[in-house]
Amino acid sequence: MIKASALYIVIIIALVIAMLCASLVAVAYYFRAESQQKHRYEQLSDNLSSGINMLLTARDSAFEKEKTFSLFSGGNDSLTLQRAAWGVYDICTVKAFMQKDTLYKSFTIASQIDSSKWATLYVPDQDLPLSVSGKTVITGDAFLPKAGIQQVYIANNAYQGDKRIVTGKKMLSSKKLPPLDTLRLKRLSLYFNIKGDKFPANDSITASFLGLTKIFDFGNQATTVKNESLKGNILLHADTTLVIDSTASLENILIFAPTIVVKSGFKGNCQLFATDSISVGARCQFAYPSALGIIRSSKEKTSFQPKISLDTGSTLAGQIFSYQSAAKGLQPLITIGKADTIRGFIYSQGTLELKEKVVVGGGVMTSRFLYRSSFSLYENYLINVRLDASGLSPYYLTSPITPIASKKKKILQWLEAN
Repeated sequence: MIKASALYIVIIIALVIAMLCASLVAVAYYFRAESQQKHRYEQLSDNLSSGINMLLTARDSAFEKEKTFSLFSGGNDSLTLQRAAWGVYDICTVKAFMQKDTLYKSFTIASQIDSSKWATLYVPDQDLPLSVSGKTVITGDAFLPKAGIQQVYIANNAYQGDKRIVTGKKMLSSKKLPPLDTLRLKRLSLYFNIKGDKFPANDSITASFLGLTKIFDFGNQATTVKNESLKGNILLHADTTLVIDSTASLENILIFAPTIVVKSGFKGNCQLFATDSISVGARCQFAYPSALGIIRSSKEKTSFQPKISLDTGSTLAGQIFSYQSAAKGLQPLITIGKADTIRGFIYSQGTLELKEKVVVGGGVMTSRFLYRSSFSLYENYLINVRLDASGLSPYYLTSPITPIASKKKKILQWLEAN
């Protein structure tokens, strides 16, 4: 006869077996769910890469408005793509989603340099030679006027550089500078008339590039931005002078104003655009990819000369350019201060003044150079400056607004991702 205690043993064994079976079922369920999620993640990653490639190869206007579509016919995976101008560069956003899973990335894109148009120096042929003196160094190819390039003795300086003067190919330039992209210039000009919200009294503002641009408008009130941290999808606009203090922290933002003043010691990464002047103090550091641009349309009826000026010991990695649509009147002036370093590209539709010990690691296009001594001005003179194409990073990408840009685009900077 079986003892009653045996029944308890059977029940316990049955419970253990049931728990083991339940555990096996749960493990199988979660393993399958995890496997499916991993598969969706891999598929979403592939879709995200496809979306990135589509944005890099599409024409500029193809995704100005956000578009959502299924990547494969009849599939249950979808993409949302958008590519919009952000200053002189483009911002792209890609979202890949399937069921409740979503991956996204936002990034900046720019153009590779067109090697057939690239040179460390381009001076159009205006029947005037280019004169060099002192320890001037020109490394790389150069487009020069028919009058050529010559050594001169000026301001107690004799030429002390390489006898070839240009250590690279010498080619004849045309009568005019290669133009900037006028369509992009017109789009940038529209932002000088934009309106936005009142600037909040916050110490830190961050705006995602996945949402709408936060536009802050200072109106006609002269303002100094100080002790503020501004990052991301932010645009500042003013109808008068806007001052950026050295205590301000700016990352990837845009600024539009008639006059912009940057105080000495500023460090940041931003794009500044003005109609009248941009004044940068001493020892400022603009990280890549930054930009300074003067854009003056024929509607501007002011009598003074538009100008970009950098004081002593400042550095900038990116683009500096000046543009004026009217051929008449004072053409823009760009002044690069003593011992400044520019890593990138300078385009001056008017005059470019390079003071002593300036280093340009990249390329320069200008209608003419200006040298200013204590007593007089000299046109198309370079004294104690260094123009060096080899000083530019092989990974450098230029803005599509420049004449050296190729049609091929690459990712310039990753901004946000999940």
